[in-house]
Amino acid sequence: MAIQRLAAELVNQIAAGEIIERPASVLKELLENALDAGAQSIQVDLEGGGLTLIRVRDDGRGMTAADLPLAVESHATSKIGALDDLEHIATLGFRGEALPSIASVAELEITSRAATEAHGYCLTPNHSDTPAPAPHPPGTTVTVRDLFHAVPARRKFLRTERTELRHIQELVRRIALGRPEVGLALTHNGRRLLDLPALGPEAAERRVGELMGGSFVDAALRIDAEAAGLRLQGWLGLPTASRGQPDLQYVYLNGRMIRDRLVMQALRRAYSDVLFKDRYPAYLLHLQMDPARVDVNVHPTKHEVRFRDSRLIFDFLHRQVERALAQGGASAATAPSESGGASPGPPPAAAAPQTGVLALPVAEARAVYGDTLDAGTPAPEAPASTDPVPRLGHAVAQIHGVYVLAESASGLVLVDMHAAHERIVYERLKRQYRDEGVARQPLLMPVAVNVTPAEADLVEDSQPLLEAVGLDVDRVGPEQLRLRGLPALLARADGEALLRDVLADLRVDRGAVAIEARQQHLLATMGCHGSVRANRRLTPAEQENLLREMERTPNIDQCNHGRPTWVSLGMADLDRLFLRGR
Repeated sequence: MAIQRLAAELVNQIAAGEIIERPASVLKELLENALDAGAQSIQVDLEGGGLTLIRVRDDGRGMTAADLPLAVESHATSKIGALDDLEHIATLGFRGEALPSIASVAELEITSRAATEAHGYCLTPNHSDTPAPAPHPPGTTVTVRDLFHAVPARRKFLRTERTELRHIQELVRRIALGRPEVGLALTHNGRRLLDLPALGPEAAERRVGELMGGSFVDAALRIDAEAAGLRLQGWLGLPTASRGQPDLQYVYLNGRMIRDRLVMQALRRAYSDVLFKDRYPAYLLHLQMDPARVDVNVHPTKHEVRFRDSRLIFDFLHRQVERALAQGGASAATAPSESGGASPGPPPAAAAPQTGVLALPVAEARAVYGDTLDAGTPAPEAPASTDPVPRLGHAVAQIHGVYVLAESASGLVLVDMHAAHERIVYERLKRQYRDEGVARQPLLMPVAVNVTPAEADLVEDSQPLLEAVGLDVDRVGPEQLRLRGLPALLARADGEALLRDVLADLRVDRGAVAIEARQQHLLATMGCHGSVRANRRLTPAEQENLLREMERTPNIDQCNHGRPTWVSLGMADLDRLFLRGR
C-alpha cells in the first residue's frame, strides 16, 4: 500500500484509542476541563453505566460562539500557546485532544455560555459545524451519548454496566478528594449516588471522612511538611489501620491525580518498617511544587509524570512520611519537635521516677535464645507520683508473663512486652548504625557453626553487609563458619541461633531489595534476639521503665514485624463491656 494521509476522523479515533478506554476515561477528561474552567459546582448525570449517556454541567467560565468550533478541533486549546508553556503546565488538561477524540467515538453535544454573553450556544460537531443559540446559564454542559457507537469493536472489551459504574464512582471519588472546594453531584439512571457540597479548607476533613470512611480519619495522622521548595499535606493512615489491598491510596501532584511509580516506591519504603507483611497503608496526600520541576507530558492519560530531580522527590517523601509515622504514636508526646513532622500530640506528661535505661535482671528464662540483655543496675521500686499521668499510664500488673497492664488517664493500656522491647532494641540498633556504626562486642570464645556450602558462600559474598550490622563472622572451612563478635546490644544473645536467622534472611532477600533495605531487615531480625522474652517476670519498676522507654522510642506502636505493641481501652469501652449505663 502506498503512503497516504489518514482522514481526520481516523486520526481522532486513533487518538481516542490512547485516552478513551471506557466511560470513566471520557468523564475524567470532561471533569478536568470543568475544573480548568474554574467550576465551583459540577453535576454529573449517567445512564447505562455511562455508555448510553454522560452529561457534565459546570458553572465555570464557559465559551463563546467563536470558541465552540475550535474546542472540537484537534490540538486546539486555550491552556498553552508556546513551548515555554509546555514546561510550566499548571492546568489539568493541555493537549487539546479530548473533545475531538470523544466526538469521533460518540455523539457529542456542547452547550456553553460565557459570563459576558446574553445567552448560550449549542454545538453538535457530528452534525453541524455552526453553533446555534440556546438558553443556558453561565458555564458549560457537555453531553456524550452512545459511546463507541462508531467503533463497535471497542464495546466488546467493556465490562458490565455495574463494573463500568464502579470505575466511574472511583474516578469521581478521586476528583472530589483532590478538590474539596468544588461541589460535586452524581446521578445514575435518575438515582442520586453522590452529593458533595463545596467545602472550605478548614472543613476538608469532612469530605475525607465521607469518601474514605470515618475510621480512616480516626486512625490517620495529619501531615504538613515543607522543604526544598516542596510541600506535602494530607493524611497518613496509621500502620494499625492498614488494609489487605491498596484501595485507599490517593496522591495528588499540584491538584492532579497521579499513580507514579517513584512516589509509590517512596511511600512504600516509608511504611516498610512498621507494616505487617502483605498489608497496605492508606493515605491521602497532596504534593505541591513548581510546575517547571515536573514533566506531565509523559503519557496520554497524564497519570504518570517525570520529575526533574527524582532523587530529591524520593528522599523528601520518604523522610517526611517516615518521620511523621515515627512521631505519631505512643512516642508523640515525647518525640522531639521538628519542622515537617506530624501534627503534635498531647503535651508531654511527667513520668514516674526511672533509671536512664530499661534495667532487667539476668535471671531471664532461656525460653528461646537465652539471656539477651545486659543486666545493668536493678531499678528501684517506683514510688507513687502525684505528677500528671504519662501517655501510656502507670504499670499496675503483669499478666501471665506476657502482657503489662497499665492505668492511663483515659482507661487502661495493655502492652505486649516482648513486641514492645523488640522495637526498642531495633530502634537502638538503627540509631547506632546511622550515627556511628553498630558497636561490636568480641566473643571470649568464638562460636563454630556448621552450615551448607551455599550458606558459607553467602557469608563470604555478604561480608560488607554483615560487618555493617555488627557481626564478625568468617569462613574457616567448606561447611563451617566462625562467629567472633556480636553487636554489643546483643552480647548475651545465642550467637549460633542469631547467625542462622541472619543467614535465612540473606537467602530470601539476596538480590531482591536494595542494600539499605537489606541492612534494615537484618537489624530488625537481630533486634528480635535482643528483646525480653515471654514468661519473664518483671518487677513493678521494670514494668514502669518499659512504659517510659516506649514513650521515648519512635515507631513504638508496632514491633519489627508490624504487629501492634499496645492497645488502649477507654472508660467508655470498659463501660460498654459491662453494660454500664444501660
